[in-house]
Amino acid sequence: MDKRGEKNGMDMDNKPVLHKKSFSELTTDELYELLRVRSEVFVVEQNCVYQDLDGDDQKSIHLWITVAGKTVAVARVCPAGVHMEEISIGRVITTERGKGYGKQIMLSAIDAAMEHFDATRIDIEAQEYAKGFYESVGFKQSSDTFTLDGLPHIKMTWTKINH
Repeated sequence: MDKRGEKNGMDMDNKPVLHKKSFSELTTDELYELLRVRSEVFVVEQNCVYQDLDGDDQKSIHLWITVAGKTVAVARVCPAGVHMEEISIGRVITTERGKGYGKQIMLSAIDAAMEHFDATRIDIEAQEYAKGFYESVGFKQSSDTFTLDGLPHIKMTWTKINH
């Protein structure tokens, strides 16, 4: 990765480019874009009023994928004790579904959790409808259904031992 967090330089040929930065490494334009996409999907598209700016971003690793300069997937990795008791992945979004970007961002987030926080266990608070997706990248349901921000969620856990 170069200093801009791009794996293959500019993504002129419409290939997905993974970006990964800590909060302090983000430019104001990058931060604005991540927050814009999160608001577009979680608040507007899902019609869910919640506090996205929760104070966890500053301690997290941020990942996003662009194609031809457009953000198509985002996620953040929080160290243990920040968002959840264990290391966690959240704010997972794909703006173009069915193209594999969701799986790519999740696998990259798992790698980032291991690289930056020595993760052997990762927890997520998954929207219940997405259970199958998270199972496809190695998570297992670890709680009953609960309501979070007005939507049904389940806690799911990934462990390195199972991979």
